[in-house]
Formats: sequence, structure tokens, C-alpha cells
Amino acid sequence: MSSDPVQPAPAAVRPLPRSATAIAGLLLLVPLVALAIVPVYATDGPRLWGFPFFYWYQFLWVFLASGFTYGAHRVILHARRGQQ
Repeated sequence: MSSDPVQPAPAAVRPLPRSATAIAGLLLLVPLVALAIVPVYATDGPRLWGFPFFYWYQFLWVFLASGFTYGAHRVILHARRGQQ
């Protein structure tokens, strides 16, 4: 026999508003598009501290992408709180 307590069934999950999912989707799409268009950043100049533009542009997007992902997370959390 299992000694685990019986857990109640989860409440029905209502879908999030379309506007919230659209905004979150756009926030997640921005870094993908910015890095997918390689001709925009496939250059040597301008250099930053001796690093070619190609490298520091991509490295900058490491931080920007985390910010956009956090923004999408906050939009979804806000939409879920609005449902309660």
C-alpha cells in the first residue's frame, strides 16, 4: 500500500487571454528575429574594446534575450493573476 496522501484533482485551468499570449509571444520572438537576420551583424565594425561587431552584438543579445524572456514571464504571470 502507498502511504502518499490523496491529492485533490487540479482545478480546471482557464485559457489565458489572447492578448497576453500574443504579447508574450512577441517578446520571445524579438531575440530570435534579431539573431536570425545575420547580414545585419555580419560585419567587422564598429569595434568595441577591440572586439568585432559580430561578437559583441551576439554577446549583448545574451542579456537582452534574458530580459525579453523575463518580460514574457511577467506578462503571463500578470494574466494568470487577473483570472483569479
